[in-house]
Amino acid sequence: MPHADSALVPDDIKTKREFYEHVEMGIVALIEGQTYWVSNLANASALLYHSFLGCSLYGTTGDGEPVVNWSGFYIHPPENVTTDSEAPLLLGPFNGRPACQVINPRKGRGVCADAFVDAKTVVVPDVHEYPGHIACDGLTNSEIVVPLRNKKGTVVGVLDLDSTVKGTFDEDDRAGLERIAQLLAI
Repeated sequence: MPHADSALVPDDIKTKREFYEHVEMGIVALIEGQTYWVSNLANASALLYHSFLGCSLYGTTGDGEPVVNWSGFYIHPPENVTTDSEAPLLLGPFNGRPACQVINPRKGRGVCADAFVDAKTVVVPDVHEYPGHIACDGLTNSEIVVPLRNKKGTVVGVLDLDSTVKGTFDEDDRAGLERIAQLLAI
């Protein structure tokens, strides 16, 4: 199967659980045998973005905007993983509109910073009510950020997804995206 076809979501997928199982299979196929993390994260962000866009569970809003309008990664620079926990998170592979390039990983400095510092997933139903939210895209209304760990279990970055619709992400999204983050650590 051509790599681009892995983002096609069959019409018979009706639940978020089925959606994430489908996306997981696509990511496994794309990263199998590949060890370069930039390539794996690039393919994962593209697969996620286009899968959300092509899925009836998410798709587009009435005015044609994608429901999930950003999918990507912020990475703690590899040379600083063990030496400097205060080093910034840097923009990694993503799909969507241009984004903030640097995030300071300090509590209260945005959703990505909080997920990184606390080493746990943060689901935000309404970003306008989140203290310290960093607005990279004014259309974003909800967000989910999942810590990304290396093989040793150290948090080395985050997987970030934004949505134009309030309340898009829930516990099913949390579970599915945490499994995907685990795949990317392998």
